Amino acid sequence: MEIYLVGGAVRDKLLDRPVNEQDWVVVGSKPAELEAQGYRKVGKSFPVFLHPETQEEYALARTETKTGPGYHGFEVYAGTDVTLEDDLKRRDLTINAIAEDADGQLIDPYNGQADIDARILRHVSQAFREDPLRVLRIARFAARFHELGFRIAPETMELMREMTASGEISTLVPERVWKETEKALAERHPDVYLQTLRECGALAVIFPEIDKLFGVPQPEQWHPEIDTGVHTLMVMRMAARLSDSLAVRFAAMVHDLGKGTTDPKYWPRHHDHEKRGLPLIEGLCDRLAVPNRCRDLALHVGGYHTLCHRAMELRPDTMLRMFEATDAFRRQERFEEFLLACEADARGRTGLEERTYPEAELLRTALAAASNIDNAAIHKLGVTGPAFGEALRAARLSAIKNVLSTSRHTD
Repeated sequence: MEIYLVGGAVRDKLLDRPVNEQDWVVVGSKPAELEAQGYRKVGKSFPVFLHPETQEEYALARTETKTGPGYHGFEVYAGTDVTLEDDLKRRDLTINAIAEDADGQLIDPYNGQADIDARILRHVSQAFREDPLRVLRIARFAARFHELGFRIAPETMELMREMTASGEISTLVPERVWKETEKALAERHPDVYLQTLRECGALAVIFPEIDKLFGVPQPEQWHPEIDTGVHTLMVMRMAARLSDSLAVRFAAMVHDLGKGTTDPKYWPRHHDHEKRGLPLIEGLCDRLAVPNRCRDLALHVGGYHTLCHRAMELRPDTMLRMFEATDAFRRQERFEEFLLACEADARGRTGLEERTYPEAELLRTALAAASNIDNAAIHKLGVTGPAFGEALRAARLSAIKNVLSTSRHTD
């Protein structure tokens, strides 16, 4: 029995990046032998075990044979005659197909180190085409390693296009699509994930609502970049600068979906695109089982981002209605995320990346003032029931008026 460190841990050590988890492959062993040593079997589709002390994953070396469509259409073989090279050959990228033995020696049968040095994402073998999820994984790796200068090998991109054209991408289960997207949104360059999917044609399959935004013009006065799809990528890039929140980044990705439904005869204007985008956001979230935290923020940003941009000119009652609609009084932390996503939208435009966004500060100040109403004082006046709600709302409106009056007088 021989044990090797494999995959991302080896790759990240070579790249001088932090190693967050370690995966191991076991060659020349059987499940019973590992279980006898205290390893606990956890894999259902293939033999994976947890180490009795470290709880790290140890997988028997295996080969996979395509037997049907989709992510689960494989027959796994993990006999003792499967070699390390056999196991590494089934992996996605050469940079992920390097192993390290107990003495620290590297086993690199597919030239992963050379591709690391050349900053290339290249598939290991034609087995790559057997798993459609790998198209999304490569797009995610492109996002992760963009800052290091990595690019996808032309032959790998061509293979990704062929896989998309074959219809295999449409067999992916929604949970896997969301899992890869969630990981990609956590990277420093989540926009590269969408760019890569679009380049190979998969964006139209995975996120048709976003794919439709490319080529849709916007008024150059407000959007020097003009193209709505390009703007969406810029907003995602800016959101990643402003916040680590998954919800903020997701909201940035879907905030303008309504513009993809504008009748071309009205271009470049997009009247009422906020309202038209809401059912598209809901449909996307339903399809991929997006968590409610992301869904709720995305709907608020989609519906109210243009109102947020106009904060300086809003009437007090309009501002109060926006606070109420976004549940800002009870969910102030989420409203802060709303403001961050709106700021990303305002600054995700060519030449405006370094602009200030005073609208957010005005809304923060107005919300704080409207939240600082003394409820007890209203109760002392003997106001109860529906009348209490009306009195509280009137007090909040008055507080917002004072903030806006002071702000506009100062300006």
